[in-house]
Amino acid sequence: EGGSRRSGWGLLVTAGVGGTLVALYAVATPFVTPALRKVCLPFVPATAAQIQNVLKMLENRSGSLVDIGSGDGRVVIAAAKKGFQAVGYELNPWLVWYSRYRAWRDGVHQNTKFYISDLWKVSFSHYRNVVVFGVPQMMPQLEKKLDEELECNARIIACRFPFPCWIPDHTAGEGIDTVWAYDLKRSRGCETKNLEITPETDS
Repeated sequence: EGGSRRSGWGLLVTAGVGGTLVALYAVATPFVTPALRKVCLPFVPATAAQIQNVLKMLENRSGSLVDIGSGDGRVVIAAAKKGFQAVGYELNPWLVWYSRYRAWRDGVHQNTKFYISDLWKVSFSHYRNVVVFGVPQMMPQLEKKLDEELECNARIIACRFPFPCWIPDHTAGEGIDTVWAYDLKRSRGCETKNLEITPETDS
C-alpha cells in the first residue's frame, strides 16, 4: 500500500512538473522567438516621455494610424484617446491579447485593432500615420518598404532609432526618448509636383 501511494505521488509530481514546463514554454516562446530571427525586434515598453513625444508629432494630424511592433499597445491606446483610428501589428500573441484587454479596460476598444502578424507580410499603404519602434538592423529595409507603400500625405514617426537615409522634418525629446518625424510629401517633392500645371496650348 505504501508503495502504491508513493507511486501515485510520483505520478502527480511528474505530471505537475511536466504541466508547468509546458505552460512556461507556451508563455516564453513568443518572447524568445524574436531573438532567433534574422532581425531581432525585442519587446521594450515605451516610456511615458516617448509616448508624449509621439503624440506631439501627431498634433494637427488626422486619419488612420498604425504602430509597427505595437508591444503591449500603449502607443495605439494613447493615439486612440486622441481620436485616431489606431491599429497595432505585433508578432507576440500574448502581447496582442493583453493589448486588446487594455484597450477594453481604457474604453477605446472600438477605436483600436490589434493583429498578430509579421510586419514584413503586411502592406501599410492605407495608413496616413505610422509609428515605428525599430532597431538599427531593420531600419534600412523598413525605410524602403514604407517608401514604396505609403502615399505622399503620410507621416512616419521613428522612436529610439532614426531612419538611415531620410532627413527628419521634426524631432522631439532627447536620448532614448527622441522621436523623429518624416513627411513623405517633402522627401518626394510632392508639394512641388502639385504646383506644376501644364498650360494648355491652342492647336
